[in-house]
Amino acid sequence: MTQFFTASDGARLAYRDEGAGLPLLCLSGLTRTMADFDYLAPHLPPVRLIRMDYRGRGESQWTGAASYTVPQEGRDALELLDHLGVEKAALLGTSRGGMIAMMLAALAKTRLLGVALNDIGPVLDRPGLNRILDYIGRNPAAKTHAALALALPLSQPGFANVPENRWMEEAVKHYRPAGRGLAITYDPALRDSFLSACEGPPVDAWPLYDALAGLPLALIRGANSDLLTEATAAEMRRRRPDMIFTDVPGRGHIPFLDEPEAVTALHRWLEVMQ
Repeated sequence: MTQFFTASDGARLAYRDEGAGLPLLCLSGLTRTMADFDYLAPHLPPVRLIRMDYRGRGESQWTGAASYTVPQEGRDALELLDHLGVEKAALLGTSRGGMIAMMLAALAKTRLLGVALNDIGPVLDRPGLNRILDYIGRNPAAKTHAALALALPLSQPGFANVPENRWMEEAVKHYRPAGRGLAITYDPALRDSFLSACEGPPVDAWPLYDALAGLPLALIRGANSDLLTEATAAEMRRRRPDMIFTDVPGRGHIPFLDEPEAVTALHRWLEVMQ
């Protein structure tokens, strides 16, 4: 059941807190919601599964482009843990969520039990960024979920052997009926924030990755990802030889996380922290 808490700046943010055991905070992708982890949830061992909608996404309050940043979203994540009385949590970060997790490792490492990254690293490849720029903040041309389900495979490079019903699930999760068509489930102003970040000076994120030292670490990569290259993943593995790693075949950016390879890697990672 979705609940709400109030962040320190007054923003009303949505979250879910389910189960018992190791606290696992799941942080979704840039334009996504807590529904990102619906596919994975049935495959997890007993954990306390905590999810949130970032500000401006899903059921959380829209607070404007200037507030849609990794530092702000990291603060919100820590405030959610404070609200729930959770001193430490394992973080599973999908894409944007992984960037938040790396930042928190640098700024609030004592709050982390471990980090798992879903198709994200310190270097973001330009083709993937350009693809995101093509769609972020824009409603789809398709007017129905059925039509969108047919179009999604064409706009998601690198995906193969995906059941037809999965594309329908994706269409329903991430786009809502609106007027005579479909609308995105987030504030269109997120585009302005993303453009501002892309146009800013280059940021060396390797120190954020290196801040994960000492924490149990896993990396799940879509074998055909256009955002996380093989070279970047190889360097991440070189710096952390103990990192649990898997390439998920037939997946681009981002794996759904219910693929057998992803589930196995996440179970191994969670076992380290039990």
